[in-house]
Amino acid sequence: MLKRIICIVALLLTLPQLALAIRIKDIASFDGVRDNQLIGYGLVVGLNGTGDSDQTKFPVQSLANVLERMGVTVNRGDITVKNVAAVMVTAELHPFAKQGTKLDVLVSSVGDSKSIAGGTLLMTPLKGADGQVYAVAQGGVLTNSFSYGGQAASAQKNHPTAGRVPNGALVERELPNALAGRGELRLNLNQPDFTTASRIAQAVNDHFKVKLAAAGDPGSVVLTLPESYQGRVVEFVADMERLEVRPDALAKVVLNERTGTIVIGDNVRISTVAVSHGNLTLYIKETPQVSQPAPFSRTGETAVVPRTQVKVSEDGGGLAVVKEGANIGEVVRALNALGVTPRDLIGILQAIKAAGAMQADLSVI
Repeated sequence: MLKRIICIVALLLTLPQLALAIRIKDIASFDGVRDNQLIGYGLVVGLNGTGDSDQTKFPVQSLANVLERMGVTVNRGDITVKNVAAVMVTAELHPFAKQGTKLDVLVSSVGDSKSIAGGTLLMTPLKGADGQVYAVAQGGVLTNSFSYGGQAASAQKNHPTAGRVPNGALVERELPNALAGRGELRLNLNQPDFTTASRIAQAVNDHFKVKLAAAGDPGSVVLTLPESYQGRVVEFVADMERLEVRPDALAKVVLNERTGTIVIGDNVRISTVAVSHGNLTLYIKETPQVSQPAPFSRTGETAVVPRTQVKVSEDGGGLAVVKEGANIGEVVRALNALGVTPRDLIGILQAIKAAGAMQADLSVI
């Protein structure tokens, strides 16, 4: 399997470099054009006895407040229901969402409710970081889970105390248009890099035949709106973000010791180095034996005598020369020639980095 993966990687590396070009819209975004997080506190009703218990005080207080706003006066001490759960409601507001746009919302229990499956979220205002209400959520909660049980056993599937309401929120307040009336736009790179920022500016200037883009820093490119696009910002952005640029990246190796995953970047290079790797195997076997007196003996007692067998074996590992690689394909073939498992290869890569023979950043996650 490992050799098959290596062959696939080597095949991909033989593709033309132009095939690696990526649209600008996939590697950068305009300043101010982003999603905004919304949050609200609400109640889920209609639960089948799986709501918050009487020990959780704030759902009872919230229910009493809701009933009072609807003209029903109740004594909070008389409310003992188990079909209501207090929840936190979260959503993401898209940058150009208009009034009436529907959003998906996430609903999560904040009390000791056992399940909110099958419940209905009551009208919940969703606020932004500025305290303003931007959307209102309401609807049936879908959890794709269940939780049932008795006194001695129970059964549960997935996570019954969190769910979502598809298209459950309506936008009531629009965000200001971050691009309207601006003569200068700032393009922020998802991964800041000097080379990538310079390539984006060059590609924009070559396409529009005028110098209107400049890389101010490795994380952004400043664009000046051309005269021919005055008042037509959307058309300019549509023409610009379709341009393709080949992004650059630092030489990096990512290791995941928990799963044995190894990801090697395109620009990773390894100097010629000799590597020796051996496997140590420890075999322990417990075979307890029972010792008992002969039949009809008047003395003696039965005893368990432990017997432990220990065997240690270490595979011999001679020095193997990992030759210097001029590209990622050669580096992969050189490491694969060692004939070790991915988990062993993680230790070898760490040792090569410590020896100063790897020209790349090593990241262990």
